[in-house]
Amino acid sequence: MHHDQPVAVWPGLIFFSPGGVVVEYSKPWLTLDQQVERLRGRGLVVESHPAAVDLLDRVGYYRLTGYLYPLRQPDVVGDGHEVPQHITLRETYRTGASIEHARSLMDHDRALRLLVLDGVERIEVAVRTKIAHVLGRNGPFAHRDPASFTPSFLQVGEAGTSGHERWIERVRARQDRSDEVFVAHFRTRYDGQLPVWALTEILEFGQVARLYGGLSNVLGTEIAMALGAPSKRVLGSWLASINYVRNVAAHHARLFNRKLVVAPKRPANVPEFDHLRRTEHAKVVFGVYGVLVVMAFLLRRIDADCAWRQRATALLHDFPDVPGMSTADLGAPVGWALESIWRPAEGS
Repeated sequence: MHHDQPVAVWPGLIFFSPGGVVVEYSKPWLTLDQQVERLRGRGLVVESHPAAVDLLDRVGYYRLTGYLYPLRQPDVVGDGHEVPQHITLRETYRTGASIEHARSLMDHDRALRLLVLDGVERIEVAVRTKIAHVLGRNGPFAHRDPASFTPSFLQVGEAGTSGHERWIERVRARQDRSDEVFVAHFRTRYDGQLPVWALTEILEFGQVARLYGGLSNVLGTEIAMALGAPSKRVLGSWLASINYVRNVAAHHARLFNRKLVVAPKRPANVPEFDHLRRTEHAKVVFGVYGVLVVMAFLLRRIDADCAWRQRATALLHDFPDVPGMSTADLGAPVGWALESIWRPAEGS
């Protein structure tokens, strides 16, 4: 993706392009007024110059153009007779594309990030609790017991350490930085030895997901089944995907039109995921919608009384009226709203 963000030129600053060609960055710094004029010169409708300046002053050129990117004019590359080889986007915008379209997409995306973070909190706490309970049954320090983990998690790699050892090291560092009162209590009274049911309270979601991935199949399957997932492998992929969107949302980055690094598995024996398996289109497989389905599925088991699914449904229905854009840009297939995962529970 190429954005024309104007920044100051630093003499002698050299970049390597993907083709290996050395390029010196030479684009000039532009005032906010000049940035607005650049957008207008590329065909973007700017209803109010002062409002556009205010928006750029608050969110920045790069962030704004990230939402405008899908509104660029397509440039089809091919011979005109066969299926185009590929489609690129020009720097000019489609007829009618407006800065207000970008604003509405940004507002919707902000609401989506907040919704995601609310759901992630509920899921993260529940998964932590379940791991602590299942592991703790085998002893307060079962997280240090090799019997709790898969051979691959315990295998020493080229770096001279195992995945388990690296996990322990990162958790110890987090424990040392923690200012939680209960951590200070264990630090002074028990030489910092936290039982697993206390330790899980200070883990980041990524550390929770990594711990779960390393658990033995017996323990992992028990936890997966308790949360409604059909297998440890499926739940592991779900946690990885949720952790990814959690990180995106927590850093206030764009979820709209985002391609997931880790696509959540779509189990064949779970009817709620049937509509995601009907196509292998990249937007559906790697779109954020798939993670929303996963979160809705887990939250129905974790906290059936919370209104997260209803709020997610309402937000998807409220997608901005932007020409050429729709919930499909989140990866939602046609007819998504009719699927069972979004329907009210029986008796509600």
